[in-house]
Formats: sequence, structure tokens, C-alpha cells
Amino acid sequence: MKQNEVGNETAESSIEAMEQVKSDAEDTEELKNDASLEDTEEIKGIIEAILFTMGESVSLEKLAAVLELGKEDTKYIIQQMMSEYEKQNRGIQIIELEGAYQMCTKKQMYEYLIRIARQPKKQVLTDVLLETLSIIAYKQPVTRIEIEKIRGVSSGHAVNKLVEYNLVCEVGRLDVPGRPLLFGTTEEFLRSFGVNSIDELPQPQPEQVEEFRHEAEAEMEIRMKV
Repeated sequence: MKQNEVGNETAESSIEAMEQVKSDAEDTEELKNDASLEDTEEIKGIIEAILFTMGESVSLEKLAAVLELGKEDTKYIIQQMMSEYEKQNRGIQIIELEGAYQMCTKKQMYEYLIRIARQPKKQVLTDVLLETLSIIAYKQPVTRIEIEKIRGVSSGHAVNKLVEYNLVCEVGRLDVPGRPLLFGTTEEFLRSFGVNSIDELPQPQPEQVEEFRHEAEAEMEIRMKV
């Protein structure tokens, strides 16, 4: 009897020990799975950042090399992302192009992109642009060389920017050797400044003209130092 009891106790202890080992193994495996899940989510974030920033297709080989993963593992994670983007009704998608991957907008969103592109852009007029625009408005038609004589500095960029904003346009050419372009204001200029014609523009005060001259001289000094 005593031998049987000892045998039973030994068996029970063995079973308990085996169950504990099994439990510990399950806990360890669970921890590994959690860690793997966290790693995968981090990898997805890296892939997303790369594709978004590059704006063009990136080969599977390059992505795998950056992630320090095998190509099959990298491809599997990207396919997971593609599936997730589709299920979540995201506005973007990842497409495969001959062994490379690119992030782009879904076709269903094109209409909204066209709408936002058609929205009027806000025009920011810096002091330099305002000064150049004032000279054109009061001296028109005027050549770029005449503008630069008044400002004392190169004004090509400022004039081009005003043309881009549709506040200034080419109105002809001066009848002299070289036939330089003449610039004047547009109807958009009148609408933007709330006047019906150039005649309604306020006359500049002498102190304003002097202030413009000082600003132009200061700008020229800065450019010469650079």
C-alpha cells in the first residue's frame, strides 16, 4: 500500500510538473506572438512611410533590404497592408507594378481631387511683389528694365510671379532695338483691389515713394552681401 501511495504521489508530481512546463511554454509562445504582432505593425508603418515619401514605385528587393527581411516575408506583409487598405475604405491603396510597389490614390477619389484642384489658390503678395505691382500699376505700360531702374534691383522673379497670379500681363513691345516686353495690369488686378479702372487708384504720397526707394536700396545691399 505504501509503495502504491508513493508511486501515485510521484506520478501526480510528474503530471503537475509536465502541466507547468506546458503552461510556461504556452505563455512564452503567447509573448512571442505579441512581440511578433508589434514588430509586424512597426514594419507596416515603415513600409507606409517609404512608399508615401518616395511617391513612385519601390522594388521588393529594396524594401526587403531596408527592412532586413526576406523578400517573401516582406511581400506577405505588403499584401496584408493592401488587404487592410481595401477593407477599411481608405482613400489610398498600394499597387504592384512588376515586382515593385507604389502608394497611390484610389480611382474613386479622382473626382474629389479634381474639385480641390479647381479651388482658387490664395495669392500671397510679399512686400517685394506689392512694390513691383505698384510700379507697374502707376507706370504702365512699362518694361522690366524700367521697373528695375526704379527699384534699383533685379525684378524678373517678381514680375514673373505677378504674371503667374494673373495680376500683370504682357501688353505689347516697346518700339526700340531689342523690342522689350511691356507689362500692364489685368482685369483680375482691378477685381482684387476693388476698382473699376486704373484712374480710380489712389495717388501715392511722396513719403510712400521714398519708403519704397529705401526698401529697394536695403534689398540691393542684402543681395550684394550674399
